[in-house]
Amino acid sequence: MKKNMGIADRAARIVVAVVLAILYFTGTVSGTLGIVLLVVAAVFLLTSIFSFCPLYLPLGLKTTGKK
Repeated sequence: MKKNMGIADRAARIVVAVVLAILYFTGTVSGTLGIVLLVVAAVFLLTSIFSFCPLYLPLGLKTTGKK
């Protein structure tokens, strides 16, 4: 896996993941929607950790900057 996510993209995903997790664990969002948002938060967190987004490959996106 070659990195295809930049620092700003990773930071934004981490912030969104934390907000979604807080919404779920405080009971603001519950039920099926809460579980779906929790899964999205987990995916965002994992893609941020590995700096790799599989969806970017077919779309040809890369936010790492130019070397």
